[in-house]
Amino acid sequence: MLSLRKGRYAARLAETAADLAAAQALRGRAFRGAGQDGPVSGGGAAAQGPVDRDAFDADCRHVLVEETRSGALVCCFRLLPLRDGAELHKSYSAQYYELSALGSFPGKMVEMGRFCLDPDWHDPDILRVAWGAMTRFVDEEGVEMLFGCSSFLGTETEAYLDAFAMLRARHIAPRRWLPRVKAPDVFRFGRLLRGRQPDAKQAMLRMPPLLRTYLMMGGWVSDHAVVDRDLNTLHVFTGLEIRAIPPARARLLREVAG
Repeated sequence: MLSLRKGRYAARLAETAADLAAAQALRGRAFRGAGQDGPVSGGGAAAQGPVDRDAFDADCRHVLVEETRSGALVCCFRLLPLRDGAELHKSYSAQYYELSALGSFPGKMVEMGRFCLDPDWHDPDILRVAWGAMTRFVDEEGVEMLFGCSSFLGTETEAYLDAFAMLRARHIAPRRWLPRVKAPDVFRFGRLLRGRQPDAKQAMLRMPPLLRTYLMMGGWVSDHAVVDRDLNTLHVFTGLEIRAIPPARARLLREVAG
């Protein structure tokens, strides 16, 4: 069973209905704000607040990162293990991206989704512990590719043009794995920003922290962003081949995971 404790924070798998409800409540705060209220419970106590849940929750393993002294849930994400690329149709991402190119991927895969931090917590150690837990899971399960949807807040592209131009210039998926358009509403930055030179500082300021981490490890993205009005986000398909992670970065991750 996945378990990791570093400093003030500990990561573990959800074990009970209350654990899952707490994760769904945190996801609701992070992704849906106060717009959708419903009964949730966390730590055994009833509460009212926004809830984010879907049919994929039942098939996923849910990772919780908690502050050890208070027990506060400060981060969560879910994992969907797949035997290989032939099972990609089971993933959340497959709703939005045409993934037939990845169907021939021969190794174990895991989709990481609904990654979120409590909006009131800003300690960078939370993200480190979350990635440490992910690293331990990848190593223990023999995962060869990590993938998911990396989200930008809001559905307007203007504020993110430098970030998208940076993705286009440096981080588009290899052609053999490139996801194709499937969703009805997309921003084709691979085509539309062909002549734009990104401002590197602005690009990194506007890049979501999770996506920045993927990119530092050698991750790549689709050439278009999906406009998701349900969650009020723009998201790009993001893939990371584990064996492509630079050795120095892999050592740092395993130090946290150890």
